[in-house]
This record gives sequence, structure tokens and C-alpha cells, in this order.
Amino acid sequence: MAITIRDVAEAAGVSTATVSRALRGLPYVDESTRSRIQQVAVDLDYVISPSASRLASGRTGSVAVITPFIARWFFSTVLSGVEGVLQAAGMDLLLMSVSDYLAGHQRLPPAPRLRRRVDGVLVIAMPPSDPQLREILDLGMPTSLIGVNTDGVPSVTIDDVLAARVATQHLVNLGHERIGLITGSSAEAPLTAEYDREQGFRQVMAENGLDIDPSLEAFGYFTIQGGEQAMTALLTQRTPPTAVFALSDEMAFGAMRALRTHGLAPGRDISIVGIDGHDMSEHLDLTTVVQPVYDLGRIAAESLLVQMRTLSQGDGGDPVRLPTQLIVRGSTAPHR
Repeated sequence: MAITIRDVAEAAGVSTATVSRALRGLPYVDESTRSRIQQVAVDLDYVISPSASRLASGRTGSVAVITPFIARWFFSTVLSGVEGVLQAAGMDLLLMSVSDYLAGHQRLPPAPRLRRRVDGVLVIAMPPSDPQLREILDLGMPTSLIGVNTDGVPSVTIDDVLAARVATQHLVNLGHERIGLITGSSAEAPLTAEYDREQGFRQVMAENGLDIDPSLEAFGYFTIQGGEQAMTALLTQRTPPTAVFALSDEMAFGAMRALRTHGLAPGRDISIVGIDGHDMSEHLDLTTVVQPVYDLGRIAAESLLVQMRTLSQGDGGDPVRLPTQLIVRGSTAPHR
């Protein structure tokens, strides 16, 4: 038969409330009484219920992670970094997916579902203009952001403008002038990273006096299939690009597959560069700007735990910007 808190109280000769306070380390329990209760609990092999402890303390022991996507590589890798920190801290993870702006599918807003269910919130890559983000921040609970900056809220990001500039300048340095762009989507409110990467591309093209041909821009929707379709569209132009910058590695993978389907070789015929440092980029010989995706999640989760200890939004430290690195492989080569 399972041992209950009442059994411990009877054996120790105290009330159940005293047992609860003693085993949870709360004050106003005589130390000799606390020691006796702890020994009785050990003798009876009793462990206080985590759910009961959380209820009594007003804490849930849970953290919500709000993300626009779950299955995609970037988001799942960020989640791995988050989960490792939360697991070590004994916290549970509540995963919520918000509206998918690509499919036009609107889920129930997350903010009303967070009250009294979680102690803190991690938000991944929601555009600052998204009203759902403001509703989450207005809850006033400990919050950390990943991939986006908002004043007064701890965040962990990379410099997406700089990453795109490095990728584009690499193609320019190789002698390419007719450079195509595979972007994410046609959404009016793109993800922050998408907007910033486009800006970095356009800055470098302008600084080098290179024209941006609208016919050499295609939407890849941040998927391999989308990247393949986008590259196929670029190849149908009267004068195809000699190089292409894809705003993500997965779209670059699709672009490389499209080239091979048409009897072309990445690097030899058309250079391809991406951003992310996807696990498969080395295997597929893709030149890419690597970002520390796992660390984005890890550092954001650590910042959130700091805020949760102080019970204050914004006490997790200043915004953190992690470095990126260009890794050159066989998918890019000098223009012939």
C-alpha cells in the first residue's frame, strides 16, 4: 500500500501541514522536528508529491515554449538546447505552436492558455509585429526570446544582416555579378531573420554596384522542396544566375537537387551558399554561414531560469548576440 503524508504525520506525531512544510524546506518548523520528520519519511520510503509541492508553493514547475514551427531543423535544434537546460533544472516543457503564416492557419492564441500553467515563457522567432507576441509579454511573467529582439526582454540572436552580408560578399569575391536570391515567403510579416537576411543581401549588392534583378528572386518557403522549386524557376530565366544565395540551408539543399536534376553541378556550373550550419551541410558539401543553433536555445533557457528565480521579467541579463562563421565548401567556386 502506498505511503501517504498522513502516515508520516501519524508516525512523527505532528500535523500533515507540518510534514509538508518540513519536507519542502519551508521556515517556521523547529529543526529537531524537521529532522525527526525527515527521518520518518526515509524510514517509510515516502517522497513528497511534486504536483502537491508545486500547488502549495504557487509554482507550476513548467515552462512554455512558443514556436511557429516544430518539425523544421532549426526549431527542433533550438528546442534540444532548451530541453537540456530545463531537464537539468527539473522543469517540465509545455510546447505550443502558434499561427503558421505560410498556410494561413490561425491557432488559438497562446497567451490565455499560459496563465497559471507555466512559470516562464520562451518564444522562438515570432515577428515583433505579431500581436500574439505583445499579448505574451503583457502577461508580465519571466520571458526569454530567441531569434528576435524586443526592448526590455532578454533575447539570444545572431546578426542575420551580417550573416547574409558575409554569404553574399563571398559570392561577389568569387567574381559573380548575376546573383539570384531564394527567399522565404511572400508574407507581409516575414520572420525577423528572413527580413534581415534579405537586407544584408541587398546591402552588399548595392555596395558593389551590382544590379538586383527581380526575375532572379524566388520563394523557397524555408523547405527543401521549396528551394528545389525556386531554383527550377531561376533556371528557366533567359539568363540564369551564376550564383544563388539561399536564406536557409534547407532551401539551398533543394536548390542543389534542382541543379543536379538539370545535369548541372553546384559550384562548377552555379554556385550555391546558404545560412544555418545544418547537420547535413557538410555531407552535401554546401558552403554556409554557420550559426550556433543549439546554443541559442541553451542560453535563452538559462536566462529564463535566472528570471524565474527573481520572479521578474527582464532580469535575465542583457541581449546576447552569438557569432557566426562562413564555412567554404564545394558548392561555391570562382565565376568562369
